[in-house]
Amino acid sequence: MSSCPPVTLAAAVARVGLDPVCWAIEQGQTTAARIAEAVPLVDGAGLAIEVLRRGSEAATLHSLLRLAEPSAAFPPIGEGSLDGVQDYVHRAIPLHHVLRAIRVGHASLTRAFLRACERLVEPAQLTREMKAINDELFAYVDAFTDAMTEEYLAEHDRWTTSAAAARVATVHALLANSVGDVDDAARTLGYDIERNHVGVIVWADSPAEDSRLPSAATSLLMELGATATLVVSVGLGRVWGWGAVPKQRLEQASAARMGAGLRAAVGTPASGLAGFRRTHQEAVRVERLCGLSTRRTPRVTLYRDVALTVLLSDDLVAAGEFVRSELGELGGRGEGVQALRTTLLHYLEAERSLVRVAEELHVARGTVAYRVKRAQEVLGHDIGDRRSSLHAALLLAEELGDSVLEPTHLTT
Repeated sequence: MSSCPPVTLAAAVARVGLDPVCWAIEQGQTTAARIAEAVPLVDGAGLAIEVLRRGSEAATLHSLLRLAEPSAAFPPIGEGSLDGVQDYVHRAIPLHHVLRAIRVGHASLTRAFLRACERLVEPAQLTREMKAINDELFAYVDAFTDAMTEEYLAEHDRWTTSAAAARVATVHALLANSVGDVDDAARTLGYDIERNHVGVIVWADSPAEDSRLPSAATSLLMELGATATLVVSVGLGRVWGWGAVPKQRLEQASAARMGAGLRAAVGTPASGLAGFRRTHQEAVRVERLCGLSTRRTPRVTLYRDVALTVLLSDDLVAAGEFVRSELGELGGRGEGVQALRTTLLHYLEAERSLVRVAEELHVARGTVAYRVKRAQEVLGHDIGDRRSSLHAALLLAEELGDSVLEPTHLTT
């Protein structure tokens, strides 16, 4: 699926046809993946990579059109290519990282176009066509670099002199324990740091939802019992928030709601500056788990509800080794073996009640009994042996899926 606007794609298809446009989209996505791997431009929010992909697709498509119709009056760079600038500045991504991303992207696109040229062009015309590609792509990257630098510096000047930037910088300093005067920081933020806090992170499923985030975070904090709130935007599609809560327990947490297209992670309440950091770090860990999870997680996820899984998955490599060691063949991939693991996990959590598991999974009691028996056979030992370790391994496998499982399939 392309990240470019439908009208842009339709216009491109009308000019060069469907197959070349599909090729450009694929190459743009490949280039975005290479940039994301080589340059630290994206983080856990998810939307940053989408904007990067959209810009990369736009650059590839624009270059394709210019090469296909050299005499047409196309602008120097494609629409949407600079959409990520504001996000990079607001997240303090250095300009030299942005420029390196352009170089990585240019190298990737050049390779893709030259390979296509070698495959499609007659040998007698190959040298001329390859020169045209190189000339066009170098001209494009020069224009793009100039435009990106100009836009970045302009946005940097606007952002660094804003009150919003001062608030974000103060929050980062508090989290890094590098604030000299906490009272001064509290005045900058308009929020009492010495209170009892609950921290939240709210993020969006698409860039179109970005404008809803601050109000959604504030509403969530109020539902959690906050009498005062602090919300700051920390990049595209993501806000951090804190609320001053009067009690140590989140009594209203179970009823907390989040609108369609938005997700939230909630830490547990804690007091003072140390609590300000702790509840935020818990929300960060929950957000990471939501990004890793293969299950459909709630729109609002509380740290207290997933703390065990968060702690077990902190080191993903070690978690995978643990799961595969504990489960053996039961850690294979495939729907059949997954059904065995899910049933066994529910069975252990239900204190071996076949009736309760059957109700939870909406299957017959006999099916539960068969799956538990089969799972035990695959394990090769009684499920009462190393019960705690088995439960932890099943929990990780259920939550993280392929990230911790063996690349095998078991016939059941």
